[in-house]
Amino acid sequence: MTNGGIRSKEDMMALPVRQQALWWGLLAALVVLALWFLGGVILPFVLGGGIAYLLDPLADRLEKLGLSRIMSVVVITVVAILLFVLLVLLVIPTLIEQGAQLIQTAPDLFAQLQLWLQDRFPSLMDQDSVVREQFAALGERIQSRGGELMQGLVSSALGVINVLVLLVVVPVVTFYLLLDWDRLVAHVDGLLPRDHAPTIRSLARQMDDTLAGFIRGQGTVCLILGVYYAVALALVGLNFGLVIGAIAGFLTFIPYIGALIGGGLAIGLALYQFWGEWWWIVAVYAIFQSGQFVEGNILTPKLVGSSVGLHPVWLLFALSIFGALFGFVGLLVAVPAAAMIGVLARFLTERYRESQLYRGHTETFDERPE
Repeated sequence: MTNGGIRSKEDMMALPVRQQALWWGLLAALVVLALWFLGGVILPFVLGGGIAYLLDPLADRLEKLGLSRIMSVVVITVVAILLFVLLVLLVIPTLIEQGAQLIQTAPDLFAQLQLWLQDRFPSLMDQDSVVREQFAALGERIQSRGGELMQGLVSSALGVINVLVLLVVVPVVTFYLLLDWDRLVAHVDGLLPRDHAPTIRSLARQMDDTLAGFIRGQGTVCLILGVYYAVALALVGLNFGLVIGAIAGFLTFIPYIGALIGGGLAIGLALYQFWGEWWWIVAVYAIFQSGQFVEGNILTPKLVGSSVGLHPVWLLFALSIFGALFGFVGLLVAVPAAAMIGVLARFLTERYRESQLYRGHTETFDERPE
């Protein structure tokens, strides 16, 4: 409004709040529909964009050291290719082999565990005992479900997307997105609605801080702990130690879950394999105990920070919902989506607390004299 009560040209051209909400809602619906219908098609681009986002700070640091943007991206690409080749040749085949062996031998392990329990606790393992029946059923279920899982992963990966396409398209998409990342960000910033640009930038910075703290920081923690657990368990001589260490490291992004599952598997196998040699069982326990100590006191405070705004329950809920709705692509976008929704929820909560709907007339009544 002007001093004379006449609306300015900018005020007249501004969209009403209801129309703005409609347009933003339509945009969100289009994104959801794209994920729903084009999940398999956009998978290489989602992977490439996620990898480019993770590597952009490294490219920026190399630029500060004097390299050009294209040389920084070339150096990162060459190092990434070398690491990928080493993983394919040295690590991944062993993980797959140990994982398959663990699934196939699960019924035998449970059968031998039954004999061990029967020798020491005969009353628990009677012929008609519920514990005995559950052990037998659990072993068979792990074998059948594990085989179905591995077969399903292979068949879905081959049926929905071509592995060769992934190996070719993802690096190409990552290379070009990483090369033009800063220009893309600037271009998107130039398309923001001018009235809301400062607010959107502030929310985007909060989302970036959350993602940087969780994905980059927690990803590094998972990698360090996974390598530590796998190498330490292998050195101790624990059967399937490499795959158990990898599982424990991968699940570390969910607090306590990685240690509970990986530690439970490792200690259970150690009790069976090293029964009577207590120092090896204690060694396996010490590996996970020391890993948890280093994670809680050194790695997580240094790499992740005290708070990234992603509660473990909210993270599990997002992974379940997005995975059920959009499949593998949903699992990839679940963490960024959870971070964005969390930031938006906090923003809307703050606005609600500042609104008349929340505050009401309490302050007016409080200010009245008695």
